[in-house]
Amino acid sequence: MTDTWFLLRSGVCPAAENMAVDEAMLESSASLGRPVLRFYGWTEPAATFGYSQAYAEIARWTKLRPLIRRPTGGGLVPHDADWTYSLVFPPNHPWHALKAVESYRRAHEWLQQAFARVDVAAALASCGQKSVPGQCFAGAERFDLIHGGRKIAGAAQRRNRLGLLVQGSVQPAGIPAKRTDWESAMLDGFSFVGQVAWAGLNLDLRLRQRIGELVQEKYGQPAYNERR
Repeated sequence: MTDTWFLLRSGVCPAAENMAVDEAMLESSASLGRPVLRFYGWTEPAATFGYSQAYAEIARWTKLRPLIRRPTGGGLVPHDADWTYSLVFPPNHPWHALKAVESYRRAHEWLQQAFARVDVAAALASCGQKSVPGQCFAGAERFDLIHGGRKIAGAAQRRNRLGLLVQGSVQPAGIPAKRTDWESAMLDGFSFVGQVAWAGLNLDLRLRQRIGELVQEKYGQPAYNERR
């Protein structure tokens, strides 16, 4: 049986807008009614950090600016050369009912299968190897993606009554593959979901207006990003 998912290619956007798009899609996931896979990039080097982290502490760990609070958890993530994606699932989708560790594992199994299609051998970390707490790519947690002894992919999640948002980053240094090839491999499907048909997602006026509001009122405001 073929399931239809939405695909959104956002291109490069400012950091605040990237976070706003993901949150707006989470808020609208029930009305969208289908999962969304989004690929996106960054207009300038930036960094994001987890929703509950302390800005003052994070700011000491990186010189990358802007430094934006994510709508998801997790740790500090540099966005100076990474491949970024997000997944949004409506509240009636089976992924929404999964425990956090299971949806994390499934997301990285999907990436693992995609990398295998472009001849990059990657494995899921079997246990935590975190060396610097609070920094996402300073070490590996269980089910992070490992290549050549180094963590190459991590993700953060937010699950609430509106749906499930997964924000993921691939750090491609040392990976013998092109981003375009990896994205194509991601669209080829994955074994535990079955066949997926992709439909392009165009952001309607309501969503675009909400994204603008989130930038102006939240992610573009130092008072929000630095509030704890």
